[in-house]
Formats: sequence, C-alpha cells, structure tokens
Amino acid sequence: MIELNSKQRKFLEKEAHGLSPIVIIGGGGISEGLIEMVNNSLFHHELIKIKFNDYKDEKTELTEDICDKTNATLVRIIGNVAILYRPAEKDEDRRYPKVI
Repeated sequence: MIELNSKQRKFLEKEAHGLSPIVIIGGGGISEGLIEMVNNSLFHHELIKIKFNDYKDEKTELTEDICDKTNATLVRIIGNVAILYRPAEKDEDRRYPKVI
C-alpha cells in the first residue's frame, strides 16, 4: 500500500469521476470471491470504484479490510462509493504515471 499526498488524491479523484463502480457489495458482504474480483479489477484498471448497497454503516472498516487484503490504497470514500488505487507492477503498464 502506498501513501498518497493531497495532490495525488485529488488527481486520482478527478480520474475516477467518470468511472462506474466495478464491484458492488451487497448482502453477501466480503467474501473470497469478492476479494479476487477486486484484485483482478485493480490489476486491469489500477483505479476502481466499489459501491456499497449494503453494510453502509461499516463501509470504512470494510474498505480498509479490502485494501489490506488486496494491497490497495484508499483514495477516498464519497457517499457509499469507495475509490481504490493500486499501481501496476511494471512501470510501462501504469495508466497513471503522474501519481508516483
């Protein structure tokens, strides 16, 4: 997990503005399948949104748990949507080189 400064967060928030949530957390909560889906989504996109349809009161704790399990960084939680970022492993594959 990387630490983001306020400029980096602002940049990623702006980039995420037009994105639709890829992962939706419903009644099933956090499962191994959901963690695998988040991992795959981060691998392919680097920046994703997760929407909480259920567990809205626990969204902060659940997002931290997801970040720990996927080695992602929480950019921000806006309403019931969390924005997560994990840079690509190879520099040439990075979509957001300005962040690092």
